[in-house]
Amino acid sequence: MHRFRHAAMATQFEVRCTHPNADRARQAANEAFAAVDRLEHLLSRFVENSDIARISRLSPGESTIVAFETMKCLQLARLMFTETGGAFDPSLGTGFERLQLFPGEFVVGLQPLAFPEAERAGESVSLDLGAIGKGYAVDRMADVLEEWEVTEALIDAGYSSVLALEPPAGKPGWPLTLSQPGGAGSVLVRLTARQQVLGASGLQKGQHIWDPIARAPAQARAAAWVSAPRPVLAGIGRLAGVEDSAAAVADALSTAFMIGPAAGIDACCRIHPGLEAWVLERELLHFPTAGTPGTG
Repeated sequence: MHRFRHAAMATQFEVRCTHPNADRARQAANEAFAAVDRLEHLLSRFVENSDIARISRLSPGESTIVAFETMKCLQLARLMFTETGGAFDPSLGTGFERLQLFPGEFVVGLQPLAFPEAERAGESVSLDLGAIGKGYAVDRMADVLEEWEVTEALIDAGYSSVLALEPPAGKPGWPLTLSQPGGAGSVLVRLTARQQVLGASGLQKGQHIWDPIARAPAQARAAAWVSAPRPVLAGIGRLAGVEDSAAAVADALSTAFMIGPAAGIDACCRIHPGLEAWVLERELLHFPTAGTPGTG
């Protein structure tokens, strides 16, 4: 068993894998981490000239050229925004629907607002892809590992986005647990994962998840988890024309399920057989109240 870690996107990425050649496993993991670093420079709102930072500075009527990966993330985000009725909103309520995506040209534009006075009040759209970008990075790591034929692997990004490839020889799957947040650590669910994805969101680090509909920090739930076979979530991504992005879809859904109504969660699971969700109501636990707008 080999284990490799790498800090990026304000979290810790990790690869656990089995392979007879330790040097090849290390090289594969390093290539996977390099893919994450490249994505961070494209998708982070904290990198001054990233694609996302430039989009957030657009004035109405302006546009900018973005990288292939950025466009794919935005296409996924647009699909999840629509599918969840706006519960997943990477613009934090600042007008994600105003972004114009031109995938064939890799161009993102910003529509003018209807009234000039409204433009003065808030002309830009502020983007934060934290709730989908880490999952997308995990998906691209999986691509790299599979290209290197390191297929018995478990990938995670700070335990909030997990992708299980093939398990070690002789094992039915990678053991995963969903644990009660807030320090108690009680195990709520045990999973055995093979070609499966897990996405998790919660308030353990404070009220950093923003409810774009209420325009306030998410309050009702302490945590939400989403799990499904990799092909199920990848199939959802293909509706937006994006291949092999199961972890990104899981990330977006777990964030949306922190906010959306229970009936909507149930409907989503019924529409996509194999998709499972767990939510933990906040009233059952105690969390800090301090927090700033963000996604997670």
